[in-house]
Amino acid sequence: MAGTTKKAERRDATLEVRRTFAAPRERVFRAWTQPEELDKWSSPGPLTPTSDVDLRVGGRYRIIMRGPDGTEHRVGGVYQVIEPPSKLVYTWKWEEKPDMRDSVVTVEFLDRGKSTEVVLRHDGLADAEDRARHEHGWNGCLEKLAALLQKS
Repeated sequence: MAGTTKKAERRDATLEVRRTFAAPRERVFRAWTQPEELDKWSSPGPLTPTSDVDLRVGGRYRIIMRGPDGTEHRVGGVYQVIEPPSKLVYTWKWEEKPDMRDSVVTVEFLDRGKSTEVVLRHDGLADAEDRARHEHGWNGCLEKLAALLQKS
């Protein structure tokens, strides 16, 4: 009798982060979509970002995050939905991990009067460890975004 083995079912992890910024949603949306703005906040901690953006459905973006020690992390993807100033959906892929499949980031910009609530949902992460890494990264980025928006 042949033995059977069950493969462990792989479950995708999803991350949701919410943050309210004291800025109108048009301003927050612009910070999320313009390279000169992304270059000020789109990397956590001591990393310095450089971005390229082709803001149209089917257009690509790329962010290179450089560490003080010269290390680089590169991420990019394709815009799937662009609804200014309320919603963005784009794929997310680390260039240094070519075997890993794309995940999807959905960002909603909710009008809260003089503030904007950002609801970021990152779907298709590999596992809980990947989710935790991305949560740390996104929270670090959002701290920088909050500081940028306070200056404006």
